[in-house]
Amino acid sequence: MTTGAEHSSDVILRTRGVGKTFGKFVALNNISAEFSKGKITSIIGPNGAGKSTYFNLLCGAFPPSNGRVEFEGRDVTGLPQHRFAHMGIAKSFQITSVFPQLTTRENIRVGLQALVSRYDIWRPRARLGELVDRADQLLALVGLWESRERAAKTLAHGEQRALEIGMALASHPRLLLLDEPTAGMSPEETRTMMDLIVKLAQERTVILVEHKMKLVLGISDRILVLHHGELLAEGTPQEVRQNEAVKRVYLGQREH
Repeated sequence: MTTGAEHSSDVILRTRGVGKTFGKFVALNNISAEFSKGKITSIIGPNGAGKSTYFNLLCGAFPPSNGRVEFEGRDVTGLPQHRFAHMGIAKSFQITSVFPQLTTRENIRVGLQALVSRYDIWRPRARLGELVDRADQLLALVGLWESRERAAKTLAHGEQRALEIGMALASHPRLLLLDEPTAGMSPEETRTMMDLIVKLAQERTVILVEHKMKLVLGISDRILVLHHGELLAEGTPQEVRQNEAVKRVYLGQREH
């Protein structure tokens, strides 16, 4: 999100009046927001607030019923999801999707190989070594280098989520979208994941959907609060914490 004093060049992603309906059900209604480059922005709200629906619009999983989505000033509304990845947008969904039988290194390498033309039969074997080196770099980044030879199915839940983020980073994204990255995690795993997100945000923009209010207050630069499919409030963590409407609909609820 930006203030009026900031220039549009500071905005990496923008939604203009987006809405989403499923039949007669209005999941999102007229949400306009701006996401600043190099910042951590969290999208929060009670269950059923529309967080996951908004996330799916931002990453191109499905188009809005109305309104526009813009990435780096370009209208990307309705583009196929694979185009989003090619433009520099990567995402990690709430449900972990790794290859359980493969090692952590092999999982990352699969992500890297997906970026290489499968029809280039003249590709030198040295490039395969480069993929392994890059895979190891990504594993080190997400804290899994020492587990590089372990089968993904043997990793703890938090480690599998970190592995999936490593796979998402294979495309060198400028924007990383995370859907409830700490879902199902223990307090210790949650702290580890939050540290990783802060680390990743040093080199890219991060947008995450979360329902743990206390968690996002500690790491976010900006926060959007959704309620019943509408944008209830936005601002810095301090501004959101002090917002009376947010206190009424969100802060009074017990976190699970």
